[in-house]
Amino acid sequence: MKSITINGSKRESVGKKSTKALRNAGEVPCVLYGGDQPVHFSAAELAFSKLVYTPNAHTVVIALENGESYNAVLQDIQFHPVTDKILHIDFYQLFPDKEVTMEIPVHVIGSSKGVMAGGTLRKNQRKLKVKAIPANLPDFIEVDITPLKIGGKLYITELFNEAYKFMHPDNTVVCQVRRSRASMSAAMDADDEADDANE
Repeated sequence: MKSITINGSKRESVGKKSTKALRNAGEVPCVLYGGDQPVHFSAAELAFSKLVYTPNAHTVVIALENGESYNAVLQDIQFHPVTDKILHIDFYQLFPDKEVTMEIPVHVIGSSKGVMAGGTLRKNQRKLKVKAIPANLPDFIEVDITPLKIGGKLYITELFNEAYKFMHPDNTVVCQVRRSRASMSAAMDADDEADDANE
């Protein structure tokens, strides 16, 4: 999985006043959890653009100006309800032998028989939550929709992988092919014509 480096500075004071001052200066207050002690730091809001505003999944290297460096994943993010500015980010520290849970994007491949027959593909899950050691975290989860006919559903159990486990119930539908309105009305018209012919 690709990694993005965030250059930050350790925060000495974490009160409301200092947090407000940071935001006014274009900095985002952050906390790194998972280690012995939480690490409070801040980084420029622009530094998070490739991490936050992307459909891709990334791990993060947090490089602090005092020389400390941590591998982590994005855990939680808070946006301003009006301006959409990033208010706060929580990270979770990665350790090579410790499993971590992360949302991974779904990549659909193949041509569904159902879609070619006039059905509509519905992506029920655009991201899936998986648990794995950092080395086994995939960049994306590939879903082949080729076998799906109209009315067909692809369940999460069909995506089994030994490298990671899914944190969803077995009956989770990842995607399905539904009958489109056009094909439904065409089928109804055909039924009506058949009825007329039989009268």
